[in-house]
Amino acid sequence: MLETENLTYWYTNQADYLFQGEHLQFEPGHSYAIVGQSGSGKTTMVSLLAGLDTPKAGTIRIDGQDIAQIGLAHYRRRKVSVVFQAFNLFTYMSALENLMTAMAITKAAHAGDQAFAQAMLQRLGLTDEQMRQNVQRLSGGQQQRVAIARTMVCDAPLVVADEPTGNLDEANTDEVIALFNQIAHEQGKCVIIVTHEPSVAAQCDGVLRLAHRTFTWEKTPAPQLAKKG
Repeated sequence: MLETENLTYWYTNQADYLFQGEHLQFEPGHSYAIVGQSGSGKTTMVSLLAGLDTPKAGTIRIDGQDIAQIGLAHYRRRKVSVVFQAFNLFTYMSALENLMTAMAITKAAHAGDQAFAQAMLQRLGLTDEQMRQNVQRLSGGQQQRVAIARTMVCDAPLVVADEPTGNLDEANTDEVIALFNQIAHEQGKCVIIVTHEPSVAAQCDGVLRLAHRTFTWEKTPAPQLAKKG
């Protein structure tokens, strides 16, 4: 589904690259963790996969198409949902309005379907009262659930999350990772999570470590988990 070919990135000096010549593949129906020391380049990698930055060399393809040729704006709007540590919700809106707006912007199949959005928020544990409140009145864990629900109501086959549990306690962290796995296993999406937490990585189907400027698979997904998107 998502693959990189010869992927290379550096900031200002080519000789001081973060990684180079990387050939990686991510499949639908799985959750993946990208781990590594702070500053190693894992967040840069997820920015590349999300179409938020462009590589210095190499290609990123989704379903065989070069995302640069698709157009990064179109790719971000239709192919990938991004979950940020800071949530990036519309803070002047309610949880329900955030989902309705996301579906409209991405032209999702359920765009305009308020009942569908409500059902998704209920599934993630928000009450009718909470989903109609301004999101700033919700707890950090609840806001993260709204951000995750947003990925679930949109049709993007790829979900990319940058340190999505960094602001959460252990209990909420476990619940959030369970939700990401649910998105992968039940909706057949490809979920890629950047994390510095070993406990988070351990719950993902695959673990990719960036160390010494090279990516290495520490764990690969079990084939039987894969589902068609």
